[in-house]
Amino acid sequence: MNLVETVINENLKKSVPEIRPGDRVRVHVRIVEGDRERIQVFQGVVMRKRGGGIKQNFTVRRIGAHGVGVERTFFIHSPRLEKIEVISHAHVRRAQLYYLRGRTGKAARLREKRMDTKGETTPEPETTETQE
Repeated sequence: MNLVETVINENLKKSVPEIRPGDRVRVHVRIVEGDRERIQVFQGVVMRKRGGGIKQNFTVRRIGAHGVGVERTFFIHSPRLEKIEVISHAHVRRAQLYYLRGRTGKAARLREKRMDTKGETTPEPETTETQE
């Protein structure tokens, strides 16, 4: 291994939760204000996930005060990122959820994936209609 690969490997985080677009996450970020440090929580929907290796990042969108949308991009392996909590998963059919930018209120909701106790998705029951 050369020097660049060793520096990258020692800065990679060991335990990163599996996040996908459509997941509702709570991100704990370390904020530096002067000589003080504090943890700020940013909760929202994962809109996209990009990159690979040390450059891997994801964008989270939440609705702030007065209905204004706020998007924030985080590097997964950043030392400023304290932890990522996955709150729920949603059923989405896109890799990037840019269409949420134009939606507000109930139109911006995503259908939630139902999970069983083991954390695996349960298949939705199929209904078969019989013709009479």
